[in-house]
Amino acid sequence: MGENRREFLKKMAIAGAGMAAMSSPLFHSVSAAGNGKAIRLGIIGTGGRGRYLQEHLYRIKDEGSKEFEIVALCDNYKPSLDISLELAAKYKNAPKGFSDYKKLMKDGGVDAVIVATPLFQHAHITIDCLNAGIHVLCEKSMARTLDDTKAMYDAHINSGSILLIGHQRLFSDKYNDAIERIRQGELGIIGQMHAHWHRGNDWRRAVPAAKPHLERQINWRLYKEYSAGLLTELMSHQLQVANWAKQDIPVSVMGTGSIRYWKDGREVPDNIAAIFEYADGTQFTYDSQTINKRYGCEEEIIGDKGTFELETNRYYNVIPPKPKPAPGIAQLIGDIQKGIFEEAPIGGPSWAPETQKRQKAEPIYVGQKGDGTKEELINFVRFVKQGKYPEWLVKEGYYASIWTLLTEQAIDSGAKISMPEKFRI
Repeated sequence: MGENRREFLKKMAIAGAGMAAMSSPLFHSVSAAGNGKAIRLGIIGTGGRGRYLQEHLYRIKDEGSKEFEIVALCDNYKPSLDISLELAAKYKNAPKGFSDYKKLMKDGGVDAVIVATPLFQHAHITIDCLNAGIHVLCEKSMARTLDDTKAMYDAHINSGSILLIGHQRLFSDKYNDAIERIRQGELGIIGQMHAHWHRGNDWRRAVPAAKPHLERQINWRLYKEYSAGLLTELMSHQLQVANWAKQDIPVSVMGTGSIRYWKDGREVPDNIAAIFEYADGTQFTYDSQTINKRYGCEEEIIGDKGTFELETNRYYNVIPPKPKPAPGIAQLIGDIQKGIFEEAPIGGPSWAPETQKRQKAEPIYVGQKGDGTKEELINFVRFVKQGKYPEWLVKEGYYASIWTLLTEQAIDSGAKISMPEKFRI
């Protein structure tokens, strides 16, 4: 996986220029060539995330793209589908509406779909589409279970249909630039990585007062049958970044989590912490919670020559430290060298506390706006037009999903967990 990805990054670095709105180096490596026919897209799952992607697609078309058309929308929750159809009308688009994804597959006339349903629905929808020759961009995480995650990957391999997992950072100039600089050794030896995602809300959506039976359908993220909560909805993104930075996957994970604050019937933790270990001894520590948003979202890649804070686009150049004795020891050595032998004071200082060093940061990358979502969508369309794409992209999504679910096992069992060999691809 590593060598193919490195070669792809080299190609990205020398690719030619294109439309300013599509400036990602990864984008440049994908030609607009292919058959001249517009790709017919469908969106399955038109809730908040689905409509977010839908509007991105309309804005891309407004910028002049003629490479695709949205021809079908699908959701089994009518209010979401209605809002999505209204959004389409706003952009003078008239896609067919469906309440059943199988009818969309049969009558929607699609070449490719975006699957933005709740997590527990990803696997069977994606597998059915892939096996029918329909290419799929599926939101992360891939599936609710390890076996379903593997089944999705196997369906992709066996069908030959494209499967892209929605990790938009893979299409961000900032992240691609940082990963290449890490690979070139700019940060030196990576000793530790840390990421966090903190929010300050209950993560709960309003349920119509007259329809309390819709609680689990609307608030699926809060119930273990449907989601692993903070793990699958947030951590999977940042675990993918850590694996990408390391050009590797972990060998073990341990973690903890609890429902500390939101005592409202939810089944998934409102705060979690995990430690991942890689084969060379690098540690990736992670925490997430929905109690306080002060520290927001960040991924830190820490080497002996520098640090990247990726989410906030900050690079700190660091001179490798020179070992020096603690203040108390230094004083004692000095006294001995001067021939002064005095009684050491009891309780004297033997160390100095370290606080965060104030240092001016440089931007990692200047130029691209957005988080890579636009470039992800553009690339997906072009992958479909070409009928091929870099295989390492699906492996990034796959291993992020597998290790996210293994983290859930570690939290639930209180044990250090490794990946069963059957899930290695």
